[in-house]
Amino acid sequence: MARILAIDYGQKRTGLAVTDLLRITANPLLTVETAQLKAWLTTELAKGEIDTVVIGKPTQLNGEDSDSMRYIKPFEDWFRRTFQVPLVEFDERFTSTLAHRAMIDGGMKKNARRDKAVVDKIAACIILEGYLDSLTA
Repeated sequence: MARILAIDYGQKRTGLAVTDLLRITANPLLTVETAQLKAWLTTELAKGEIDTVVIGKPTQLNGEDSDSMRYIKPFEDWFRRTFQVPLVEFDERFTSTLAHRAMIDGGMKKNARRDKAVVDKIAACIILEGYLDSLTA
């Protein structure tokens, strides 16, 4: 069984998280500059260790797409044209808020919590955890 990769896509930085081989736990992986995301994915997906990619879908409280989707949609189109790996959208509402809460609850110092790269990869992990939970519900 291969891993699942989660993407918290941002205009500047993109957070990434991945499951273990048994798809039980979600783990923050890294944050990459969005400009380097396509190259990173090309390298990593060629290894064959990831068979599903989950991307956070930013929605408003009423369920409609947020303005951020105008940046994400072209990326999704590129991904689907480039790879044979399924790309699944998953609601990412409140993931940044939950990431900040997780850092506070985990005892992370204030200076470390200001590092947006850390927030992004934790947000990707929260997206992945939500997706994994939806598979068992």
